Amino acid sequence: MPLGPKLLLKLVKETKLVENLSDRELTNPEGAGFDLRIGEVYEINGKGFLGIEERKTPDIKLVSKYDENKTKWITLKPGDYYLVKTIESVNLPKNIAGYFYTRGTLFRSGLLHGLSRTDPGYKGQLVTSLANVGPCTIKLELGSRFVHIQFEHIKGEGSMYRGQWQGGRVAANKKEKQV
Repeated sequence: MPLGPKLLLKLVKETKLVENLSDRELTNPEGAGFDLRIGEVYEINGKGFLGIEERKTPDIKLVSKYDENKTKWITLKPGDYYLVKTIESVNLPKNIAGYFYTRGTLFRSGLLHGLSRTDPGYKGQLVTSLANVGPCTIKLELGSRFVHIQFEHIKGEGSMYRGQWQGGRVAANKKEKQV
């Protein structure tokens, strides 16, 4: 069951569950979680692979980065696919996991992100995909709210995240052994 906004704001204040939240989320969160904002946008190219023990993701190139002093936009044409890093960072304890979802405005515009979870013990910015699967060209302002994250308590014993994406790493730039 998702944690409610009052408890979440308490955890933000006491444990830094989420850092760099917008003023809107700190004063008037909607629903049962927080909206997260577009911080960095990357395009992918080249080749990648996923083996049983090793992997390499496609190469990445930073397309744009949020700057609070400058308005920046990204245009997604039909078929475009990007990796997006949030402005916010999470610090999940052993007993809480996070799940994030596409905001309604985006899927109503033909955009979808790769649904994802954030495991207990993960610390850092979040990275997800954003794809234009619709027929329309859509512009997004960097810093705009694009996903909604909800948090849940883990019943029983949790296991801390120990993967290589810790800290908001966007890509595996060379072949690496998976942990």
